[in-house]
Amino acid sequence: MTSLFLLLIGFPGTGKLTIAKRLSPLFSARIIDNHWVNNPVLGVLDHDLTKPLPEEIWEQTGRVRQAVLDTIVAFSAPSANFIFTHAGFQGDQRSHRTFRQIADAAEQRGSLLVPVRLLCEAEELARRVAIPERRERLKSVNAEASRERSRTLQVLDPEHANTLNLDVTLLSAEKSAEAVNRHVQDLLDLPRK
Repeated sequence: MTSLFLLLIGFPGTGKLTIAKRLSPLFSARIIDNHWVNNPVLGVLDHDLTKPLPEEIWEQTGRVRQAVLDTIVAFSAPSANFIFTHAGFQGDQRSHRTFRQIADAAEQRGSLLVPVRLLCEAEELARRVAIPERRERLKSVNAEASRERSRTLQVLDPEHANTLNLDVTLLSAEKSAEAVNRHVQDLLDLPRK
């Protein structure tokens, strides 16, 4: 069976990690959450999580991500499955670079790459972002910034043949995971070139 690189892409608050946790047992997959990659860098900063970080910080997190991906390619079992989360924005060079890092690693392993764009209405996102537990995990908690992001930006579209667009505004994490699972199963049933 082909190994899987499942990439959940969405704005902060869409439930990427929550959905990944529902999907993980279905695919016996390890989760590589964007905050597990970012937090070793973000955790050493004095920052209130409501203002933008210096751009140079993201170069550091990109190095951490690349080290994780290099380790997966070099040392993980060929059959191992992974679920990645990514808060990617359309037109943002760093977001596209992150996607490319993950896509390149999938290609090196011969893994099936399945990007999933998690979409959510602005007010629901703002409500979710403001949940206090997010601060404990060094996640964005600024509801107004969330509204502005929804108004001015779009979720990264990797323009990949296996992409699923899923509106999670009214879906529970369980229902979202079911929809993603169906999509992956449909892809696995397709004849390979």
